[in-house]
Amino acid sequence: MSEIKEKVNPTIYVIFISLLLDLLAFTMILPLLPSLLEHYRKNDSTGLYLWLSSKIEFFQNLVGAPEKYNSVLFGGFLGSLFSFLQFIASPVVGGISDVIGRKSVMIICLVGISSSYILWALSSNLVLFILARFIGGISKGNVSLSMAIIADVSSMKTRGIGMALVGIAFSLGFIVGPLIGAFFAIWSKNKTGDWFVVPALFAFSLSIADLIFFTAYFKESLPKEKRAKSVWKSLQNTRALINITELFKFNAVTDIKESNLKELRRIGLVYFVYLFIYSGLEFTLTFLTHHVFNYTSMQQGWMFFVIGITMALVQGGYVRKIPPTKTKKTAILGLWLIIPSFVCVGLANGPYMLYTGLLLFAISTALVVPCIMTMASEYGNEQQKGTVMGIFRSLGALARALGPILASISFWSVGSTITYLLGAVALLWPVLTLKKTLQ
Repeated sequence: MSEIKEKVNPTIYVIFISLLLDLLAFTMILPLLPSLLEHYRKNDSTGLYLWLSSKIEFFQNLVGAPEKYNSVLFGGFLGSLFSFLQFIASPVVGGISDVIGRKSVMIICLVGISSSYILWALSSNLVLFILARFIGGISKGNVSLSMAIIADVSSMKTRGIGMALVGIAFSLGFIVGPLIGAFFAIWSKNKTGDWFVVPALFAFSLSIADLIFFTAYFKESLPKEKRAKSVWKSLQNTRALINITELFKFNAVTDIKESNLKELRRIGLVYFVYLFIYSGLEFTLTFLTHHVFNYTSMQQGWMFFVIGITMALVQGGYVRKIPPTKTKKTAILGLWLIIPSFVCVGLANGPYMLYTGLLLFAISTALVVPCIMTMASEYGNEQQKGTVMGIFRSLGALARALGPILASISFWSVGSTITYLLGAVALLWPVLTLKKTLQ
C-alpha cells in the first residue's frame, strides 16, 4: 500500500483540493434556488419575471397550475440552461487544452466561475441572475478538465485513487456546501440589503481561493511534445461528443466488435434515460420540499446533508469493495431502488415517508452511476477507453440538460405527486432493458 501511495503524483491532490473548493461554492445555491426565484417574483425591477409569467398565463389557466409553481418552471429552465452550456463547453474546453495545455485553460474556467459568483452577488434583478448562471455554465468545463489532468499524471495503478478522490470531493461538496449556503442565507436575512449577497460573496471567496491555489501549486500536466498540433483538428474531434446522433451511435469508438458495440450503445441509452428522468426529479426536490412541506433553506440544507452522508457511507463502505463480478447486479439493484424512492417522495405527506424515499434515493444514487461507469470502462481497447468514458460523460451532461426542464413542466402542469409517480413508472424501462442486455 505504501508503495502505491509513493507513486501517486502530487498533482492529483492539487486537483482534489481545487475541485473541493469549487464544489463547495457550486452547491451553496442548491437549497436557495426556490427562495431566490420567489425573491425575484416579488422584487424584479426589470419586470422580466412578470413578463415571463404573462407569456405562460394561457397554459397556466388551461392546466390549472397555481401561480406559485411558476418558479418551478423558471427554475427548470435555469437548471437545464446551466447543464446544456456545460454539455457544450466541456468537450470544447478539453479540445483546446489538448493543444495549448491544461493550466491556462483551467485558469480561464476558474476566472469565469468567479465572475459568475460576483455577478450573482450583484444580481438585484432576474436578468443579472440569469446572466450569472449563463457565465457559470459556460465556464464549468473545469470538472471534465480535472478528469483529463488526472489521466495525464496517473498510471493504470494510481488512476483509481485519483478518481476516488474526485468522488470524495463531490460527496464532501454536496454534504457541506448546501448547509453553508443555507446558514449564510438565514444569517444575512437579519441584515440590510438583499439576503443572497452574503452566500454569493462567500461562494466568490471560495472560487478566488481556488483560483489562487491552483495557479500557485499546479504544474502543467501536458508537456508540449504530447500536445495536439492543431486547435481546429482537436475541436473537430470533439464533434462526436456534441453531435447528438454521433453521440448515441458511439461513432468515435472504433476497433470494437459489432456485438460489443451494440451492448455499449444499449448501456449508453440506459444510462441516458436513467439520468434524464433521475436528474429532472432530483432537480425538483428543493421545489417540492419548499412548496409542499414549506421547508426553509436550512431544512433543505440538512436534507442535502442526509443525502450526502448516506451516499458517502455507501460509496466508501460498500461500492469501492464491489468485486468486478458483482458490478452488473449492483447496478440493476440500484436501478430497482430508485423506483420505490420516487413513489415514496411523490406520495409523502410527512417527514417519515419523505425521508424513507430520500434514503432509498441516496443509496440508489451511490450505486448506479459508479457501477454503470465501471461497466462502460470494460469496453474498447486501452487507446479507446478514454473515448468511451468521454461519451458517457457527455451523455450524462445531455441528460442533465434535458431532465430538469421536462420534470419542471410536469411539476408545474400536473403537480408533484403525478410527476414523481410517472417518473417511477418510466424508470422501469432502464432497469428492465439493462437486465435484458446483460443476460
